[in-house]
Amino acid sequence: MMQRAVTSDILTVVMFITMLAPSLSHGQGPARLPPPAHAATAAPRSLAPDAVEQPYFDLDAYLDQRRYPAPHSNGWYWQWMPNDLIYKSYLAGVKEPRMAGKVVYARHDGWLWENTLGGRVGLLRFGDSDPQFPQGFQIDAEGAAEVRLDITRDVDVRSVDFRGGIPITYGFGRQQVKLAYYHMSAHLGDEFLLKNPGYPRLNWSRDAFVLGYSVYPTDALRLYAETAWAFQSEISEPWEFQLGLDWAPTMPTGFHGAPFFAINAHVREALDYSGNFTVETGWAWMSDRDRHLLRIGMQYYNGKSPQNAFYNNFESLLGFGVWYDF
Repeated sequence: MMQRAVTSDILTVVMFITMLAPSLSHGQGPARLPPPAHAATAAPRSLAPDAVEQPYFDLDAYLDQRRYPAPHSNGWYWQWMPNDLIYKSYLAGVKEPRMAGKVVYARHDGWLWENTLGGRVGLLRFGDSDPQFPQGFQIDAEGAAEVRLDITRDVDVRSVDFRGGIPITYGFGRQQVKLAYYHMSAHLGDEFLLKNPGYPRLNWSRDAFVLGYSVYPTDALRLYAETAWAFQSEISEPWEFQLGLDWAPTMPTGFHGAPFFAINAHVREALDYSGNFTVETGWAWMSDRDRHLLRIGMQYYNGKSPQNAFYNNFESLLGFGVWYDF
């Protein structure tokens, strides 16, 4: 019995050494036992080729690039209905086409509500898309109805001036030139005529060619001068002149906005080369998509009436306004 036990132990030791020998010969330590039958095994690698990732086409980005190309991306190119203007409207020019509303106090007429319903938009440009000072040639269209309402007399329409025109503009560096045609006519309101029977109605009108020039000595400061000659006019004489300055943001301001200040002087031959002087100041916001400018602030106007139906009346106006320029 004892011999059988020794023999069994010897066989056990031999079997253990036999299993251990391959691992020791490679310096890998004890051999690992095979995993049990129930243990998880690695999935076999697929023999199919790896899928090739297809390129992603962003339609929204493509359309935005077509509509709002990166500045200077393609030099000068044709742009149908550009989003902004090369030659901006004069901020304190009271006869400029825009969207605006003002409540002003007139020394002799009390409270007046003056609205401008219109704007100036781009039709065609051959140039770049610089976000601050666009370069190139551009054709614009402008139109506006400039209405005066009498707040103290049932908000009656006292008068309205209608304007329409076609400006052709050119931008180079920080300078801009404008050659334009416009028609303007003056009309009295029905309510005003009913309450003032016998008031002389003036058939004031003019068709004029315009030459304007502006320059930006700094990013925010703009100086300008303009002359217009009417080849056809009634009551209005041929010549008129404007000059002034604008100090306002020319790049997007974000939500916080920035201050603005503007001065405009406008003289007319029909008034023996006198006219009016306008000052505006307040806060402004410029959008980051199309350079449209929203302003709120105060306005002071002194001189002959901005409403051409009363062109020879002296007025001093002080009030608050909101202006939106395309």
